[in-house]
Amino acid sequence: SSSTETAEEEPGGLILIGKEDDIKRSGRVTAKANGREVVVFYHEGKFHAMDSRCYRKILTHMISISRSLAIFIFFFFFLQDINGQACVTCPWHKYKINLETGEGLYKARNRLEPSPTPQWESAGVKQRIHKVTTGNGNVYVSPPDLSLRFDSDYFVDKYENDGDLSM
Repeated sequence: SSSTETAEEEPGGLILIGKEDDIKRSGRVTAKANGREVVVFYHEGKFHAMDSRCYRKILTHMISISRSLAIFIFFFFFLQDINGQACVTCPWHKYKINLETGEGLYKARNRLEPSPTPQWESAGVKQRIHKVTTGNGNVYVSPPDLSLRFDSDYFVDKYENDGDLSM
């Protein structure tokens, strides 16, 4: 499902995102969790969750232009493995984001090498990642530790918490 639903908080603080089989079937789902829009991906046998807003601007680009276009963009997330790491590409900015760590990845050349070949490098952790737990056929995320700040938090605060979704 590509719709954004408000997730339910369970005892122990875990936030119910949806049914495991439904997310496996669709490959991804978004939900509001503690006021944040989170996207959960199912990729190669694992669940991954992160803020739906790219550390540059917006990953899902939800609501701000139109519901139908938001769904169109949402389905074009590009999941791929880079150097054995599961990554998503922001459809808007083409940024590569590691699903496990939230690191932004980019290609760079080491000019000190005789024949420099571009290699994937880390730009550091840019995207907030949410811990995913499964149980009883459901998928849950843990509430984020907001004492740590990431670049994606800026756009969550700017566009979701104050209600300003304009580009």
